[in-house]
Amino acid sequence: MNLRNSTAIGLVAAGIGALVAAWPVLAQQASNEPPPPWAQGRPAGDISLAPVTPPPLATAADKLPVDKLKVPKGFKIEVYAANIPNARSLRLGDKGTVFVSNRTLDKIYAIVDKGGKREVKVIAKDLYRPNGIALHDGTLYIAELSQISKIEKIEDNLDNTPKPTVIYSDLPKDEPHGWKYLTVGPDNKLYFNVGAPCNICMPPPTHAQIRRINLDGSGAEVVARGTRQIVGMDWHPTLKQLYFTENARDWLSEELPNDKLNRLAQPGKDNFGYPYCHQGNIPDPEFGWGHSCDEFTKPVALLGPHAAPLGIKFYTGNAFPAEYRGQAFIARHGSWNKSKKIGGDIVVAKLNKDGTLKSLETFLTGFIQDNNYVGRPVDLLVMKDGSLLISDDYAGAVYRVSYGSGHVASH
Repeated sequence: MNLRNSTAIGLVAAGIGALVAAWPVLAQQASNEPPPPWAQGRPAGDISLAPVTPPPLATAADKLPVDKLKVPKGFKIEVYAANIPNARSLRLGDKGTVFVSNRTLDKIYAIVDKGGKREVKVIAKDLYRPNGIALHDGTLYIAELSQISKIEKIEDNLDNTPKPTVIYSDLPKDEPHGWKYLTVGPDNKLYFNVGAPCNICMPPPTHAQIRRINLDGSGAEVVARGTRQIVGMDWHPTLKQLYFTENARDWLSEELPNDKLNRLAQPGKDNFGYPYCHQGNIPDPEFGWGHSCDEFTKPVALLGPHAAPLGIKFYTGNAFPAEYRGQAFIARHGSWNKSKKIGGDIVVAKLNKDGTLKSLETFLTGFIQDNNYVGRPVDLLVMKDGSLLISDDYAGAVYRVSYGSGHVASH
C-alpha cells in the first residue's frame, strides 16, 4: 500500500470515527422538534418561562377567588356566573342574555335568567376557536379561526339553536395568534383582527391587520396594518373611533416592549409598526433596520411589558361615579414572559376630549397572588343597569362589579 492510499484510508477512518462519536448529538438534533411558536426568538440559556396553562376544569363557584379581588371604595365585586370553562368574549343580547365565547372548547355559552336564578347553557358547539362574537339586530356573529358565521334571531332560539351560516371564509388558518376578536362599528360593518402568525417575523400581506366586512360578508377591506395581535376592541362613544389593545412581541427583554392601547384614526392608512417598531419608539433589532418609528402611528398609551391587555370597553352606563363615564376599562390578562408577573387586573385609561390619554389608573387587582394566577381577566361588558361584567378564562367564571347598592340576583 503506498503512502497516498494509506493516508486516504486513515482520513476516511478518522472521518467515520468522528461521525460515530458525533452520532448521538446528530441524532438528537435530527429528532428535535422545532420550538413552539411562542418560543421563537427566545434567548439561549436556561429560561423556564412559558405560557400559563389554565386548569382543565372551571373552578367551582364556592372556590372562586372573589374575596381576593380588590376594587375601589364604594364598589362591590361578586360572582355573576360560574362553570363556564375558558370564558372569553362577552356580549349582551337585546333581551338580556349574556353570551360568552371560548377559545379552547369550541363552544358558545348563554347565561339566561330562569325564575330569578342564572343558568349557563351551551348554544353552539363543534366550532373551531370561536373567540370572537358580536351581536347586531338580534343576530349573533361568530369569528372562528378561519371563518365568520352568523345565527339570526339568536335569543328566540336558545333552546334549539340552528347551525351557524358561514358568511366569510377568506382567512388564513395559522394557529399562532389565529383567534379573532369581533366588533360591529358605527358604520354597521364587522371589524376583526388577523394576527401575525409568529412571535416576531415579517408577516405575509394577509396577516398583522384589521379587516372589515359588510354584515353579509361582502366588501372585505384592510383598515389597519402593523398589528401583532389584538384581543380587544371598542368604539369611543363620542369620537366613534376604534380603540384596541395590542400585545407586543416577546423575548426582547423582561421590561420591554410595552403592550399598547391604539386608536384607528385613519382607516386604510394607519400602520401601527409591527414588526419594525415596538411601543412606538423601539426599533426591532432584526426588522427595524432602515425604518424610523416615526413612520408609524403612535400608541395612545403604553400598558406595561408583557401585561397582555385583552378586552377594552368604554363605560357607557350611569351607575359608576362621573369620573369613570366614557372612559376605557381594560382587562390585562397578565404576563407569562416575565419572571415577576404583572397585569392580572383591570385598569382605566382616562382620556381627554380629543381621545388622547389623561391618565392610566388601576381599578381592580388580585388575580395574581404570590406570583401565581388565581384567575385571568379577559373581556368586559357594560350591563343595562350600569354594572360591569368581567370574564375569567383561567377560573372559568364571570364576575360583576357594581357601585353603591347595585343588586345582583343569585347565581
